[in-house]
Parts: sequence; C-alpha cells; structure tokens
Amino acid sequence: MNEELKMLKELSEVNGISGSEKEVVKVFRKYAEPYASRIEYDKLGSSIAYHQGKEGEPVVMIAGHMDEVGFLVARIEDNGMLRLHPIGGWWNHVVLAEVMTVTTRSGKEYIGVTGAQPPHGLPAEARAKVLETKDLYLDLGVKDAKAIAELGIRIGDTVTPKTDFRVLNDGKTLLGKAWDDRIGVAVALEVLKNLHGVDTDATIAACGTVQEEVGLRGARTCAYHVKPDIAFALDVTMSYDLPGSPKLDTKLGNGVALSVCDGSVIGHRGLFDFVEDIAKKHHVRYTYDMLTAGGTDSGEIHKQYDGIITMTISLPCRYFHSHVSLIDIDDFHEAVKLLTEVCKAINKKTLEDLKASKYQ
Repeated sequence: MNEELKMLKELSEVNGISGSEKEVVKVFRKYAEPYASRIEYDKLGSSIAYHQGKEGEPVVMIAGHMDEVGFLVARIEDNGMLRLHPIGGWWNHVVLAEVMTVTTRSGKEYIGVTGAQPPHGLPAEARAKVLETKDLYLDLGVKDAKAIAELGIRIGDTVTPKTDFRVLNDGKTLLGKAWDDRIGVAVALEVLKNLHGVDTDATIAACGTVQEEVGLRGARTCAYHVKPDIAFALDVTMSYDLPGSPKLDTKLGNGVALSVCDGSVIGHRGLFDFVEDIAKKHHVRYTYDMLTAGGTDSGEIHKQYDGIITMTISLPCRYFHSHVSLIDIDDFHEAVKLLTEVCKAINKKTLEDLKASKYQ
C-alpha cells in the first residue's frame, strides 16, 4: 500500500465522532508536521497547519471537518444492553445489525452490534416501520449491567461504526467509514504537502475542523482563529449514479464538484468564477453542485467578521451518514490538483478583485 492510501486508511479508520476528535487530530498532525510552517489549535480542538506566504498577502483557509457521525451511550439496561443517543444525522434504515466500537474514557475499545426486537411475532404494521433510535440498543455480548461496569463503560462514552478500509474491485473506488469528511481533511493535507517548498504569495491554513455534524461549530471558532480573507470548505456531496437517481453529472469518477449553494451558504460568485477559470486552465475535471438540504463548514465561515469570501468544494460520495461510504480516488486527485493551483494563484490583487466583484 502506497503512502497516499496509508494516509486515507488511517483517516478513515480512526474513531472520532463530534466532540471526541482527539485521535483524528493525532493523525492530522502526523501527516501535517513534515510540511507545515507551524501547527496551531483552537480551543474546541480544530487543527490548523500553515504554509507561510508573504507578509501583507491574503490568508487562505482550506477546511475539511474531522468529526464523523456516531452515538453516545445514553443508558445502560439491567441486562447489559446499551441505549444510544445519536450524534449527527442518522437515517435509521442503516443502523440496525451493524458492528460498532464503544470507546471508554480511558481509551479501551469494545465491539458490539446494534440490535432490536426481532420481526418474528410483531404485527405487520410494526415490521413495516423504520425503528426509532429509542427502540435500538447495542449488544456487547454480556449478561448484565454489572459486566458493563466491569468493562469500564459509562454513560457518555462514544460509539463509532467499525468499518475496515478497502480498495474495491476497479482499483479506484475506496470503501471506508467517515469519508464525510475525512476525505476533505485528506485533500487539505495533500495540498499542504504539494505547496511545501513552493513560494506562494498567500499564506495557506490547512484546517481540520471539529463538530461540523452537530452544527458547524468548529468552523466558526477555527475561522475566528485563522482570520482568513478567502476560505474553502471541503466536503462530500451526493453521487447521482444510483438506480433511480436524478440525471445529474455529479457522480463518482466525474471529478470535483463546485458548489453553487447548499442549505447553509450561497457560494461567493466571484470566487466561484475564479476557481472555475483555474479548473479550465489546468484541465481539472469538475461538475456543479447544488445541495439544497444540509450544510457545510462554509455556512459558518462566511459569516465571520465583516464577511469572508467563501465557497464549498465537494467530492461525490455514496452512502455517507452511514457505517460505510464510497469515494473515487480520481476525484480526490482532481480536488487536490484544483486546490493546489488555486492556492498558488491567489494574491493581493485576486483578493481586491473578488471584493470588488460584489459592488462593481
């Protein structure tokens, strides 16, 4: 396995639901340190690795969020079953009969499986319903609550999907958990690596933000720390290549998706046009994206101070917000190529032109 795939494997497999991203921070730091001028952190745990540019030139923030959706232990039943509280958005169709990892305060990990009352003997209307989270539990294969206590498991411990990273059968499709949004973190890290030893006018802040899945919280504090002039949120978006999907171009293997808008932001039109021109110049494959439901870190970044020039750049992804998701390695490469060239091209004049595009 080459170094790129090793990084993607580590980022995918490490556990880090919203509010508990410390282990992801360690992976981020491992891959950022060889190429960063300095690494800083905000007080929520977002990580910022800098490529230093010239004094008086713009600061550019490129941010992928480190957190993933998961659960907390909400209640321990007398029989040792764990009731769950969702962290981030879960579609309960995908929760049942999945392997999960419970991580205790001391860092010990235990494997369990999500369960519910079996359908046998249930009335037809009950079998047809999607189970609510309150009706699910995590089964660790123990006899009672005393055994759970002996394992050191307590209310508030984290529960994370357990999924092994794999390269699927075309050699390009990557299976893993947490591509939403560890793939965005990987893009930021690769851009930082590409810029190492390159003289840029702009200072680049490659960021791994926290708590995106519970309200874009880390993006707000991270942007306040970095104080960027221009910012890009990196995230995943719908892949319209499934049976019954709308006939749209954004799909695995079709390149990076330039986001016109989502539920949290309307992308800065001047920046959008600038990025699209760079994509055309450097023959980057791209599509357009309009994700009307949900938001990205752009939703908080663009509202800081007197406004930050911001847009979202996304990768198509299948099955995110579940225990497993799929991305295409070629789309990852296109995103890295595009952001690398964009960062090289930004200077003081770029910033002034982008500002002026709103009133001239």
